[in-house]
Formats: sequence, structure tokens, C-alpha cells
Amino acid sequence: MGIQVHEVGVHGPHGPLLEPTSLAVNPAELVLIAGEPGRGHTALALAMSGRLRNHTGVALLDGARDDAGLRRHVAIVDAPDVSAPEEALTLGVVVGEELAMAKAPAGKAAVTAWLAEHDADQYRSARLEAVPAEVRTRLLVELAGQRPGVTTLAIVLPDRHGAGPQAWWSVACRKATERFGVVVLCSESSARLLDVPAARIGHHDQPPSLSFASPLAAQPDPKE
Repeated sequence: MGIQVHEVGVHGPHGPLLEPTSLAVNPAELVLIAGEPGRGHTALALAMSGRLRNHTGVALLDGARDDAGLRRHVAIVDAPDVSAPEEALTLGVVVGEELAMAKAPAGKAAVTAWLAEHDADQYRSARLEAVPAEVRTRLLVELAGQRPGVTTLAIVLPDRHGAGPQAWWSVACRKATERFGVVVLCSESSARLLDVPAARIGHHDQPPSLSFASPLAAQPDPKE
């Protein structure tokens, strides 16, 4: 399911939360969108997923206004104060809650098996704040992708946890090869470290998304 965001802007009580921004993403496509802190990363993720009323522009699902459809199809991953898990919870508890949200088995044995399958069983009892940033992002992305009906992932500020952009960029590319539409919202400094076209918060004319539609498509290599 394709998402089209046309000049979507959001107003707050003290000024704009999000300057009008446009982007488009389809299955097997990846969009990197950058902005300085406070430019509206979370607001854009909420607006593009039909979870926040925009004051200008429109977000469309396959060319039609369908906020309920957007909410079904778009998962917001690890957005501060929105979908980010509580840092004090153990990884095992977080995984159990996410599996339950995905309507998958979520008991102790299922959590143990899921973590082992994803090479993270050693962190089961660790508080989320102590899990390495690259592991945290990888697991939360995988869990969000398991939710029924989800076709697009909006990964919000993965760079805030301290890992270099290469780690979360590889995760995003891999999900795009699995035919998810993926939008990664990051800081300008992180975008500069990646040798890929970056869209910008507050802009209308954006570079085309990266396509992974071909099974032979090469994954773009970030700068070392």
C-alpha cells in the first residue's frame, strides 16, 4: 500500500509542530527524511499514519483519504513519548507486549524462542535502556513488522540512542527488501553520514525514494 504525503503541516499552541512536508513511499521502498531537533519528526510520523490531525495538506493511502487505513497499515517504531517502550522494562517484557500486539504467542516460552531466533536471548532480563542501541532498533523494527496488516514502518529518530547510522540503516534496508515501505526520520548530522538521497522535513520537492522492488537490487552502502 502506497503512502502519499502532500504538504502536510501541523500547528501547535505555540507555533508550528511540523512545517508543510511532502513525501511518498511504496512497498519495497525506503525514504530517509532528515531534520534538525524540534522540526517535527514525531509529528510527521503521526500525521502520515492517520494518528494526528494535520492543519495543511493531506496524507493518502493509495491516492485516497483513509485515516483508518493509514492507522492499520503504518506502524510507528520507537517514537519518543508515543510508541517507545518504557526504558525501565526488561527486554523480555517489551517483546512479550509486542508479540501480544501482533496477535502472536506471547508467553514466556514464546518470548524466549523469539529472542533466540533473533540472536538476542542474552538480553532478555536486561532493562531496555541497557540493551545496545543497534539491537534495540533491530528488534523493535522486527516486532512492528509482525503486526497484522502493517505494510509501512516509520522509524523515528533511531540515532538518538547513540548507535552510528550504519547500524539502523542496514535494518531499514533489510525491511525494504522484505517489501515493506520504510520511512526513517533522523537528524541532519546522521543523514550527512549516509551516502544516500535524503528528503527534508519542511520541503515539498524531495528526492525519489530508494527502490528495493527488484530481488537483485543492491543495498546502498553507507559511508564508513
